[in-house]
Amino acid sequence: MKEFTNLEEHIEKAIDFAWKILPNLILALIILVVGLYIIRFLNKLVRKFFERKDYDLALESFLQSFINIALKVVLFVVVVTQLGVQSSSLVAMIGAAGLAIGLALQGSLSNFAGGVLILLFKPFKVGDWISAQGVDGSVKEISIFYTKLNTFGNQVAVIPNGQLSNNNVINYNAMPTRRDNIKVGIGYSSNIKQAKDIMLQICAENENILKEPAPEVYVDALGDSSVNLSLRFWAENSVFWAAHFHVMEEVKRRFDGAGIEIPFPQRVVHSLPQQTRAKEEKS
Repeated sequence: MKEFTNLEEHIEKAIDFAWKILPNLILALIILVVGLYIIRFLNKLVRKFFERKDYDLALESFLQSFINIALKVVLFVVVVTQLGVQSSSLVAMIGAAGLAIGLALQGSLSNFAGGVLILLFKPFKVGDWISAQGVDGSVKEISIFYTKLNTFGNQVAVIPNGQLSNNNVINYNAMPTRRDNIKVGIGYSSNIKQAKDIMLQICAENENILKEPAPEVYVDALGDSSVNLSLRFWAENSVFWAAHFHVMEEVKRRFDGAGIEIPFPQRVVHSLPQQTRAKEEKS
C-alpha cells in the first residue's frame, strides 16, 4: 500500500512538473518555428542584396554562411533560455565548449583566419593565375578553410588558407600586362647587330606584343661558348603565352635563315693516324 502511495505521489509530481514546463515548451517551439522562418527570410534578403552589389563571389559566400550560422546560434540561445536555462550558465557552457573545440582544431582555426584575411585583403581572386606552395594554377574556389587551384594539367590542387596567408604568393594577373624575358645564345662568330635586329623585327610584326613600352634586346652575358642575348617585351595577360611561343619559334626559324648559329653542347673527338698510335703505344 505504501509503494502504491509513493507511486501516486511521483505521478502527481510529474504531472505538476509537466504543467509547469508545458507553456514554456510550447512557447519555445513557437519561437523555434518562427525564428527559423525569419532566418530563412533574412537569408533571402541577404542573397538579394549581394545579387544587386558587385562583390567578390568568395566574399559573398563567406558572409552568407557566417550570417546564417550567427542567426541560428542566437535563435538557439533564445530557445534554450525560454526553457528555463539561465543565460549566464549557457554562456559559460558555450565558452567552455568553444575553448575545447578551439584547442582541438587549431589548424582549422588557422585556416579559417587565413581565409578571412584572403577575403579581406584580396591578394588574389577567383580566376587569377597564381604560384604558391610550389603549385601554379588558376584560382577555382576560395572557401573558408581551403583554396582550390586548377593546374595547367587540369588537376585540382587544394591548399590550406593558413599557408597561403602566411607565405609568398605570386599573382600573375594582378597587373593587366606582363613582361617576358627570352634568352637566346648565338655563336661568337655571329653578327650581334643582325641578331638583335631580327629579334626586334619579330616583335614589331607580332600584334600581341605591346609597342609601348618598346621591346628591347641586350647582351646578357658572354658565356663559355655563346653570346647570350636577352629579349624583353610586354604583352597583355590574355595573349602573353601566345606571344611567347610565337617569338621562340620565329627566332629559331629566322636565325637559321640568316645563318646565325645557336650553339649547343657538343664533344669533338680527334682520331690519330694508325702509325702515330703505334709509336705512342711502343713508347
